[in-house]
Amino acid sequence: MRKNVLMVVALFLACLNLRPAINSIAPLLENIRAELGMSAALASLLTSIPVLCMGIFSPLAVKAGGKWGIERIKGLSLVIIGTGTVIRLFANTASLLLISALITGIGIAFIGPLLSGFIKRHFPGHVPAMIAVYTVALTMGAAFGSALSAPLLHLFHSWQRSLAFWAVIAFVAAFAWWLFVNRQIKGKAEAIPAGTAGTAGTKARLPWGNGKAWILTVSFGLLAMLFYSFTAWLPQMIQGMGYAKSYAATCLTAFVVIQIPVSLVLPILLRKLPSRRLWLFVSGLIEFAGLMLFAVQADPLPGSALIGIGAAGVFSLNLMLPIDATDNAQDAAAWSAMVQSAGYVIGAAGPLLLGWIHDATGSFASSIAGMAVMILVMMAVQYAATAPKSRVHRDGAHALGTNAR
Repeated sequence: MRKNVLMVVALFLACLNLRPAINSIAPLLENIRAELGMSAALASLLTSIPVLCMGIFSPLAVKAGGKWGIERIKGLSLVIIGTGTVIRLFANTASLLLISALITGIGIAFIGPLLSGFIKRHFPGHVPAMIAVYTVALTMGAAFGSALSAPLLHLFHSWQRSLAFWAVIAFVAAFAWWLFVNRQIKGKAEAIPAGTAGTAGTKARLPWGNGKAWILTVSFGLLAMLFYSFTAWLPQMIQGMGYAKSYAATCLTAFVVIQIPVSLVLPILLRKLPSRRLWLFVSGLIEFAGLMLFAVQADPLPGSALIGIGAAGVFSLNLMLPIDATDNAQDAAAWSAMVQSAGYVIGAAGPLLLGWIHDATGSFASSIAGMAVMILVMMAVQYAATAPKSRVHRDGAHALGTNAR
């Protein structure tokens, strides 16, 4: 029991590092551009590079995890994130800052897909709860990165120190991972329960030829398109409705923060009603309702909150689907790598598409209509993604709500 608690602590600390390196940039962007003379297009790479890394390097994460072990690679990834972040302390040129974005992006990319394999191996009977730990930590990291960057700038009188501060969290998490996880398993194959393949030396292939894997990939890609579109354009949409910049920031904060309690409540709901399909439908419907409030020009705060609730549910549930569809840790990691690899690349196109629609029409009305269509398509794909399985997993997951229906 104590071992499991320590592993959960290590997992939480690890996931806390998946967004601060990205979200801490936006509040300081004007200071960065002014000092380094970066154009808007070049500065946008500071956030887009890590997202693209999450798509490009996910397949390599599975290969590395199969060769050296999932646990070891996750620990190394935290060190990579910390190294890329601490480089920002010396970022007096745009090129060095972009290099730091690339390094942190690689570290983040290697952690994401291996998470599913780690949960499948060590917590096969507690998948919803562990996904909640992941999503809560990720959301808190994103919120902290966005909210504390400006105060840290005033405290340190340097945007470089403000950005580099997050390296402390990464190195603390790396030490905790080594202490609570790697030392516990000691990299020995015999420490892994039978039937949970995926120890060091196990080969894994991404399921590019599997139709179900592609359905999950499209589902994840659509939710990523919507999420990053809301993240990028929500404040501008609200300001376009005539509201002040400060109120737009409040609505964006509501969109992010409300995802934390949703992630905590979802496992409880899944214990009562384990249907993935039901809660995906409910989450999509809530997200659609929030968007409709924007369409009718209602107060954007309730709409932002509803979109956040729906987005949190859809994201958490989609993280569970590759785990549901596989029988062992390495396959779960491989499926997650494929889903996230193509999914994040698809997701990166969302803000660009909405920006193009806005430029072409001069209004966000068409963009809102486009996102509404995307939500409906996503719900249809998720209905297909949660088709009943022909057999029950050997790990007894049917008793814990991991049946796709």
